[in-house]
Amino acid sequence: MVGTDVLSGMPLFEGLASGALVALSNALQKRRYPKGDVIFHQDDPGSTMYIIIEGVVKIVVTSPDGKQHTLAILSRGAFFGEMSLLDAQPRSADAVALETCQLLTLGREQFVDFLRAQPEAALKLFAALCCRLRHADQLVQDAVFLDVPGRLARTILDLAESQGETESGGIAISPRFSQVEMAEMVGATRESINKWLGLYARMGLLRYEHGRITVLRPDKLRERIC
Repeated sequence: MVGTDVLSGMPLFEGLASGALVALSNALQKRRYPKGDVIFHQDDPGSTMYIIIEGVVKIVVTSPDGKQHTLAILSRGAFFGEMSLLDAQPRSADAVALETCQLLTLGREQFVDFLRAQPEAALKLFAALCCRLRHADQLVQDAVFLDVPGRLARTILDLAESQGETESGGIAISPRFSQVEMAEMVGATRESINKWLGLYARMGLLRYEHGRITVLRPDKLRERIC
């Protein structure tokens, strides 16, 4: 059984009555995935929603020729896998553990019962889905209108907002990302990412050491989105 204090601290369940949290905690199962494990594959049948209580998960799509593009990086409190529970369609992307993860799982029947009983949670879920749709729209616009340095700047700033921790001198992004992983997020080659990360570092906009990105001048980095 998952503690209700863990659930109450998550945006999707914030504000629910204690009785609802207890009922939900009884329905949830805890799963552990080591770093690098595939939680599910694109086109797998989907019968489970996942909630992150520890770790970081990458949502990625793969083209028929093997090219990958990262759609989202999710951390504590985020959920994923809910689309297949809502439309009964196969998984639309892979989910991969970027770090060792502790996840909570909720099956389709319990998921539907929960939404029917908790309209406030359903509204939060729909708001989150709208946010992801807007993000997908932004990715399409960026692919059409922004060049590689602009898309890289946008990606880094988004990561700083969602995964960053303020420390002396800047905003440090966790986890660490290889240049290949950055290329998958930006939609570029590793060579291009290496070139522009180096330039932004020389300009004093960021620091990139051993896969760790620290944003030093977010205001100036934002100016590169053009």
